[in-house]
Amino acid sequence: MDKKGGAKMNKLKELREKNCLKQEELAGMLGVAQSTVSMWETGYAFPRADKLPALAKILKCTVDELLCKDTA
Repeated sequence: MDKKGGAKMNKLKELREKNCLKQEELAGMLGVAQSTVSMWETGYAFPRADKLPALAKILKCTVDELLCKDTA
């Protein structure tokens, strides 16, 4: 949990790095600011529902995989 009490999207960062993408690159592909991707990864914000399919496609995963909590 982050300082605000929300769950971090650790899976998002893991998948982004697995696909050799920088935050700036992913942000550009989605039409959002790099700071937005950073906030998603740290749990200060979450992607809007309309961004999830594109995010999953770019990261070669399913929307469910993005939203699943990291059990590690």
